Amino acid sequence: MKYCMQCGSEYQEGVTECADCPGSALVDAEAMRQRHIPLPGEGETRKFVRAATAEDPFTAEDYVRLLEIQRIPVFIRPRRSGSVDVLTTGALEPWWEIMVGEEYLERAVQLIAQEKRQLEATSAEAALAAEEEERETEGSVPPGSL
Repeated sequence: MKYCMQCGSEYQEGVTECADCPGSALVDAEAMRQRHIPLPGEGETRKFVRAATAEDPFTAEDYVRLLEIQRIPVFIRPRRSGSVDVLTTGALEPWWEIMVGEEYLERAVQLIAQEKRQLEATSAEAALAAEEEERETEGSVPPGSL
């Protein structure tokens, strides 16, 4: 039997392309297992663990996009905490958890840390540019005031 790498559909020998996923190659069961893609009828046995957290959905989506490009199985899990939790427990949990397949945890953590550093550097550069622009405009005369 052959299987679609995208959707996991099973095909008989002789079929070369998935009917639902144009352009997706069909491979044998061993190739599916090597890629950690479950076969039809097999239960999902992957364990997902938290690789990172995000304070907002935009950052969470950015991390997911980054990991998907690297073909790391990932999903976002919203947390169930809120303002009452702060009052009762004194702890506010991050709003979003980035969950990855257990075997990809180390690589995912490295990629997200690298992305965080890049975002922080970009943020610092933007702040400096805004301060510079503000200093430049403070010294100029507003239009129409002459």
